[in-house]
Formats: sequence, C-alpha cells, structure tokens
Amino acid sequence: MDDTFHVFDTTLRDGGQREGISYSATDKLAVARLLDEVGVGFIEGGWPGALPTDTEFFSRAHQELELKHAQLVAFGSTRRANTKVQDDPQVAALLAARTPVVCLVAKSDVRHVTDALRTTFEENLAMVRDTVAYLVGEGRRVFVDCEHFFDGYAHDRDYGVRVLEAAFGAGADVGVLCDTNGGMLPMGVGRVVSEVIARTGFRVGMHAQDDTACAVANTLAAVEAGATHVQGTANGYGERAGNADLFAIIGGLVTKMDRQVVPAECLPELVRVSHAIAEIANIAPDTHQPYVGASAFAHKAGLHASAIKVAPELYNHMEPAAVGNDMRILVTEMAGRASIELKARELGIDLTGQPEAVGRVVNRVKELEASGSSFEAADASFELLVRSELEGDDAPLFFRLESYRVLAEQQESGSVVSEATVRVTVGDERVIATAEGNGPVSALDRALRQALTMFYPSLADLELADYKVRILDGRHGTDAVTRVLIDTTDHKNEWTTVGVHENVIEASCRALIDAIEYGVRRAQAVAVG
Repeated sequence: MDDTFHVFDTTLRDGGQREGISYSATDKLAVARLLDEVGVGFIEGGWPGALPTDTEFFSRAHQELELKHAQLVAFGSTRRANTKVQDDPQVAALLAARTPVVCLVAKSDVRHVTDALRTTFEENLAMVRDTVAYLVGEGRRVFVDCEHFFDGYAHDRDYGVRVLEAAFGAGADVGVLCDTNGGMLPMGVGRVVSEVIARTGFRVGMHAQDDTACAVANTLAAVEAGATHVQGTANGYGERAGNADLFAIIGGLVTKMDRQVVPAECLPELVRVSHAIAEIANIAPDTHQPYVGASAFAHKAGLHASAIKVAPELYNHMEPAAVGNDMRILVTEMAGRASIELKARELGIDLTGQPEAVGRVVNRVKELEASGSSFEAADASFELLVRSELEGDDAPLFFRLESYRVLAEQQESGSVVSEATVRVTVGDERVIATAEGNGPVSALDRALRQALTMFYPSLADLELADYKVRILDGRHGTDAVTRVLIDTTDHKNEWTTVGVHENVIEASCRALIDAIEYGVRRAQAVAVG
C-alpha cells in the first residue's frame, strides 16, 4: 500500500489497557503477526522503557518479528518539562526500541498542560518541538498524538493548533487528533477536523475512544472530513468502553467508502484474525460484532429467510465472504419453510421439491421449541431432525439406549467421583458398560462411548468440548425445565447438540445421544466420500 492513507493499529498499546487483558511479550508477538496478516500499515507495540513487558517485546521483535505489510511503532511521551531531550531516559528508550516510526503523545488541552504537566504553555510547545526534532534527527518518522484534542479545542480553539504547528515545524508527519475521553459525536468530529485542516493544511489522523458508542462512526466522519490516518484496536479493545474497532473501520472504509486501505487479499482475513486475537486475549469473541461476529450475517425471522431465498443481498448489507464471514440461517420457532430450506442447504441437504418433508420439519421444530428445545445454536441436532424426517422408516438405527444409571460418590479423600452404567443394543447385541468421570455427564459420555466404540471405532476420537446448562423461564426450582447444549469435537470439526428435560441428567443424555449419532454419521460419510 502507498503512504496516502494510514491504518494504524494500537491493540498492543491502547488495547492492552482493557480491563482483564494482560499480554505477555510472547502474546504481543503473536498478535503483531496476526495484525500484519490483515494488512495494517502500522503496529504500535507499546511503551518501551515505561513497561518491562513492552521493553522485552521490542527487544525480541527486532530478532523474531518479520512483518510483510506493517511497520512497527514505539510509543512514548515528549521530553519532561525543563529537561534536555538528549538527557531524558524515556526518549532514549524510544531510540533503543529501534523502530522506524515513533508515536509521541503530547498535551493539547491547556487545562492538562497546567493541571497535569504543571508547566507553562510555552514549555509544553518546546517539549513537542524538541522531542520531534531530536527523533527526526535520529532518523525516525514521527507521528504526534494530540491528547484530549477535541475537549481542548472546545475550551480553547487555538492552543491545540499551536501544538500541531510545533510538531510539524519540527518535522512530524502526522498530527493525530485524539478524542481521549470518548465524548464526541460524529457531527462534532467532522466539523473540528474540517476546521483544523482548513486552518493548518496539515495531515491529520483520528484516534477515537468509544464512550459514546460512536468511536467507529467518529473515525469515519473524520475521514470524510479529510483525515488520512486512522487509529483503532482489534475488536475495539481498550480502556473503559474501548477504542474504535479497527475491523469495523476497515470494513467501513473498504466496503462503504470505496477506499482500498488494506491489500485486497487481506480483507477476507478479518474474521479469522479477530477470533484468533480474542483467543490470545482470553476473551470470548463477540458474536454480534459488526462484520466479523458469528451473528453479523445471521437471519432468524421467516420473512427475512423468504427474501434471502430469492436474493440474499436483500437482507445482507454486503457480501459476507468479503470479510471472511458467512451468512447463516437460524432455525427457531420463528422459522418458516424458506428458513428450513435455506438452513438445510447450508448443512448440505437439498429439500427442493420436497414440500411435505419441509412442512413436517417446520412443524416438528415449532413443537420442540415450544417445549424448550433451541436449534439456533444446535446445528447437529437440527440436521439429525431433518434427516430423520427424510429417511422415515428407512432411517438407520445405530444404537438404542435401553437404560442408564448415574451415581456420585464423595470419597474419604474429599474428592467426588461420578460413575455411570449404560445398557445399549446395537443390532442384536446387548452391551453393558460402566465408566467414571469427574461429573455425571462426563461419566455418562465415557460409558456410552465405551459401549459403542467396538462397533464404531471413530467414537474413540470424540471429546466433550463444552457444556452449557440453562434453566428455562416459566417454572422455578427443581421442577424447572432444563436445556443442555453440548459441544463435541473429533479434533477436526466441532458440532453442537441440544437436549431438554425436567431432569438435567436426562437432558444431558439426550444431547449426548445426538452428539454420538452425529459423530457416527459424519465418520461414515467421510469414509464413503
């Protein structure tokens, strides 16, 4: 990409200030590699000299990090008041980081100059000039983050401009206008950015916090007003309500504003990278996140599905695959015939020309959901339901569970062990198996697979990946209906099944039976295919 527009990521610095995130140097190296795969132009790695982890990151990055698209950036502040720039250890740490680009934070609000820095307006300007000039003289490219710019501009519309003039006069490349408190709205951002560019002619950027839920909109408004440098974080991570979500910024700029700000081949990596960074941060991906969330292109209402069946673009604001996502049809009690057909097609089952089967599935789904089942997140159970209706009396009976018993024992050591015994029939053979687990569901799962593995060896590879229990509304206490969702994996794929009953063990057993049958069907399909 050329230098006319900058996509600047600050996940490793500003994003790391989110409550609950604590990146190690190794984590930061992994995140930097992922961000480079999205095609961002700059990756702000942190504050060397101020934080030991950041210092270690820059030291290791010089040896271990090979970036294809991005340049690494070190972040720091201007020299201290009444200190020579060459004597400031923090400035020395910026040089020691050996990055081609440095981003300096500078006070641009008169109240912060007097109350936070406790210095004069002129000394603050000198701090900006001296530090920028020194770093440029040492061969660094310098961006200047004008902290609290918008709040300062509202209080005194001239001083922030003087800070920009000091920075550019000393050789800075970009002056970033920061909505540090996150209180701006798009119309205000557009007005201020337009005014500053008209008054100075300088190249400006935008750094937005999300305290008004407008960080992405504020960033796009700044671009519309003339900003050519945008800052954000992966998934909007950051202090308080977070930062502008860089993935939504990129999605908006490319697909809505026709600005090719990342290499074309990188745009479909957004979903994968978003989820991978969430895993490193140990934060569950936001399923409803624009562009990259699992639900971003999910449709539930039957009316939507009817239109999508004719033309998907009628209810999708863009082609999901462009950012690496997929359209999904959710099967719920709201499902109509079109929803069922589209969802079945998504799962590889063609219901075209089978209106009676579709009708049976619709009725069965509504009946089961009325009693507490939910197929919205249980594709495997839904697929089994559809195949059962299609196959009718010809449906294969892989096994039949005659009975089960589950016991829990507190041992003398204080540990609690669960034991399950199952009786199953496969064809004409009857098998009894007993297994222990760290809980009743684990024991039941192990006993079932122990009984069936001799007939279906692929079951030995299955493993419970997740287990969720929800007490449904309407009844309380031990009489409440329980819904269980079980995620199962064969270490290549993962699927979800559902079970519902007043008894949580029975609900779990039903979900386990679906999980095992789905695993058997999948293994046989792979063997045939």
